[in-house]
Order: sequence, then structure tokens, then C-alpha cells
Amino acid sequence: MRVLKNQCGISSAFDPASGGVAPPLTQFDAIWDTGATNSVITQKVIDTCGLVATGMTQVHGVHGVSASETFLVNIFLPNKVAFSGVRVTKGDILDADILIGMDVINQGDFAVTNHNGITKFSFRIPSKLHIDFVQEYNKELRPF
Repeated sequence: MRVLKNQCGISSAFDPASGGVAPPLTQFDAIWDTGATNSVITQKVIDTCGLVATGMTQVHGVHGVSASETFLVNIFLPNKVAFSGVRVTKGDILDADILIGMDVINQGDFAVTNHNGITKFSFRIPSKLHIDFVQEYNKELRPF
């Protein structure tokens, strides 16, 4: 697999602890990008969720520096992990409507495996341990 992709939910930002009525949640295709500092949404997400811009920021991307609108959203991952009040930028994403960047990925454990030619990825919060393949390899060579 050349792209890490799944379905994630987006809603306008709200505090789930407030006890109020949650805004509608809509599912979109999302890609996971460890090379992206922050998460990104497309115009389709903005229109579908009725999002209102909260500001502007400078985005440094593969095509240079540009100005982009920012939005506050809640992101819902398939494993029932949710993030409230995530500041995302508007951008163009190939074959998806959400780009999950390091602002989300660095909140937990993220793993990619390719056993028997099948690529799988997984994410969890809270972080539970460090995965170190070099240490595993060294233990296999010289078990103590």
C-alpha cells in the first residue's frame, strides 16, 4: 500500500463534556501523513459540515508557501478515539478529504506493518510503549 487511508469523521468543533447537542458527524476518506505538521481538510468538508473560518495561516507545502484559512473541528477515528477543537487548514488533498498530520499522530502510538505483503496501520491513545525494531533484532541475535 502506498497510501495509509481510512474513513474518519468530522464535525464542527464542540466540547463533548459540555452536555450540549453534538453537531452532525460526517464520514470522509482520510490519509495519514507523518510528513505533515498539521491536519488538513478540503473545501468539500468545509461545505458539508458548514464550517466557518477561524483565521488565516501560512502553509509551507510542496508547492511553496501560501495563505490558507483555518477551521476548528472535531476528528473521530474509526477506533472511537476523538479529538476536540483541532485547528486544521484548508487545502487540496489527492484522493481524500482529510489529511491526518503529526498534530494528531503524535498524541498516541502509530504503527505501520507489512506482514506477508499486507500493509496495515494502527493508532491508539494513550501511548503504551515504545516499539524498537533494532532492539528486537539485537535480542534475536544475542538473547541474554
